[in-house]
Amino acid sequence: MCGIVGVISNQPVNQLIYDALLLLQHRGQDAAGIVTMQGTKCYMHKARGMVRDVFRTRNMRALPGNVGLGQVRYPTAGNAYSEEEAQPFYVNAPFGIVLVHNGNLTNAHALKKELFDIDRRHINTESDTEVLINILAHELEQKARDLPLTPEEVFQAVAAVHKRIKGSYAVIALIAGYGLLAFRDPFGIRPLCLGTIDTPEGQEVMVASESVTLEGTGHKILRDVAPGEAVFIDMKGQIHSRQCAESPTLNPCMFEFVYLARPDSVMDGVSVYQARLNMGETLAQRVISTMPPSEIDVVIPIPESSRPSAMQLAQKIGKPYREGFVKNRYVGRTFIMPGQAVRKKSVRQKLNAIGVEFKGRNVLLVDDSIVRGTTSKEIVQMAREAGANKVYMASAAPPVRYPNVYGIDMPTQEELVAHNRTIEEIRQFIGADALIYQDVDAMKRVVHALNPSLRGFEASCFDGRYVTGDVSVEDFATMKAQRASQPEEEDGPARTRLALQSGEGAQ
Repeated sequence: MCGIVGVISNQPVNQLIYDALLLLQHRGQDAAGIVTMQGTKCYMHKARGMVRDVFRTRNMRALPGNVGLGQVRYPTAGNAYSEEEAQPFYVNAPFGIVLVHNGNLTNAHALKKELFDIDRRHINTESDTEVLINILAHELEQKARDLPLTPEEVFQAVAAVHKRIKGSYAVIALIAGYGLLAFRDPFGIRPLCLGTIDTPEGQEVMVASESVTLEGTGHKILRDVAPGEAVFIDMKGQIHSRQCAESPTLNPCMFEFVYLARPDSVMDGVSVYQARLNMGETLAQRVISTMPPSEIDVVIPIPESSRPSAMQLAQKIGKPYREGFVKNRYVGRTFIMPGQAVRKKSVRQKLNAIGVEFKGRNVLLVDDSIVRGTTSKEIVQMAREAGANKVYMASAAPPVRYPNVYGIDMPTQEELVAHNRTIEEIRQFIGADALIYQDVDAMKRVVHALNPSLRGFEASCFDGRYVTGDVSVEDFATMKAQRASQPEEEDGPARTRLALQSGEGAQ
């Protein structure tokens, strides 16, 4: 789960990309990078930390050009603490390619060996993005034997990429002197959308992870990039597109709607805000079937992304909605922070209870999801210390029982509180008087209702079904070993800075 953006314009794009990355900051706090292109020369700056800290005036001045791309990083593969693995990535042949990627390749290890043994390409990091850019570079080299490079050859290369790589990937790449390329995996797991704006100098084209990025920078949203589709924007701003996958199906990540995306975004025809309202409505039905609403005095959300669900739930059960926690916006999002020690340390730094809303009351706390359970346990205890008579917990998402391999930080079953536990055992672990979860089928149904053309969802962390069909027990073991090898770092820049506008509840 990273945020990516690419722009082709007739005027300098460094400030525009910076502004776009600020709008995507909720998707990653660990590192940020921008590359611009002037003629065929690339200018890049990337470092660990938040956008506002990575880019100073001197850095912005060193990013000339009317074409560029950027990324905010939330690492799910490779080394979370390596500045070398911050994006964008660059290869000098063919043409010169710079690339940013949101997602996770499930066959990266096999591809790395294949690149060395067959394609004669060396991979120098543990990042799957480096694997991806080298696969793309190799396929472009195979297809583009003659100059100049044409959109047809670019699309042939992307079709070959689709056949080689597996997993989730939304990609934006610059091909020096030719234009900007964007494509999405054949299952459409990670989001990507396209927009334009007319300027006095001509049409400006932007591709980004979320629609809020386009709207926030004044662009008109054209559409989502379809699963398996490639979009190539030449240096004149002309948009070329083609379906490059053999059997594409749209299966967007359900966790985008639950937690990851900003509520003001629209993804694949679904309003994230409306999806969360709908989840609150079905969660209210679960609450009513579990316990009499008369036992609840007040409904309190765990800020931020649970608010729409909590408001709708409160309305449906006829109980007051109150803000019972104040969030310190200068502490990083706990879900994004690798390292359990950091996560435990930051909960009470981030949230503080308003005692008057808890004292002597039976409170129903609503969170967007419960992943590891450590934050939920701490929050339940905070509610009791604030004087709550009884503390009930409701999750707008179903139990997270399975690892996620498509770019969300849930790689090992042992870290998931719902793995091999009953609802009653989870309730005891977090210390609540009652625990109510969303139903998996109900969650899918209410989101699907917002766009009936959706074929399905990538909801593997809830239902254990991996849509790419290539995930094995060995993959889980590999990810577990990789995670165990990562160093702990409690005071990195991404862990001590501003909490942004998107969800805060997942742990």
